[in-house]
Amino acid sequence: MEVRAKKKLGQHFLNDKNIAQKIVKAVLEENPENVLEIGPGTGILSDFLLKEEIKYKAIEIDEESVEYLKLKYPEMEVIEGDFLKIPAQKYFTNRFAIIGNFPYNISSQIFFKLIENRDQVPLLVGMIQKEVAERIQEKEGSKTYGILSVLLQTFFDVKYLFTVNETVFSPPPKVKSAVIKLKRNNRKKLPCDESLYFSIVKESFNQRRKMLRSSLRKYTIGMQNDAFLTKRPEQLSVEDFIKLTQIIEGEIKNK
Repeated sequence: MEVRAKKKLGQHFLNDKNIAQKIVKAVLEENPENVLEIGPGTGILSDFLLKEEIKYKAIEIDEESVEYLKLKYPEMEVIEGDFLKIPAQKYFTNRFAIIGNFPYNISSQIFFKLIENRDQVPLLVGMIQKEVAERIQEKEGSKTYGILSVLLQTFFDVKYLFTVNETVFSPPPKVKSAVIKLKRNNRKKLPCDESLYFSIVKESFNQRRKMLRSSLRKYTIGMQNDAFLTKRPEQLSVEDFIKLTQIIEGEIKNK
């Protein structure tokens, strides 16, 4: 049986076993007990994961791929469905790592779900568009530093592992890919209101060309001329955003 890559699902099947082995190794070196693969496609990562002494499951939205995988790997647990729509607790009741060659069109949504479930999913190794991987690892001061950079780095150590050329996929994408590793850091809880922090980060970058005094006007009216407010969002580190949230939170409580 042959599985056709579907454009609507953003499928580009990896066909280089050496790269697949490197991706799997990056997860296994952290010794996870449970691993969930998002979008196994034709099973190039499954070949390696099924040989390991771990609890391994895969979720696949493509019916054709699900049928193929069940025939090729009878021992493999394949969940048919949309990763973004199924609660993390449905995959494993305890902690698990995520691995996968992620469709470009949903990679950001996968990362936002990771943030939401960061205490249950402390590790992710995934292949994504190179440009997105570079953006995620950027620090303050860069023009490509943005919402995902700040929010992921708030809770995860980010490591850009390696670049992957277009030629090792079928069909080849139009851009290069990269493998990125996200490992939960030691920040258990924010020292400020979490929902306010998320809102401030997102609203700051939604108007990234403006000074924070302007983009965060609804929070900062009446505030003293704090140094943060004269800056643009890409100039603030994760710690700066936390401090800014604490300041705004204090102002809100004092009103």
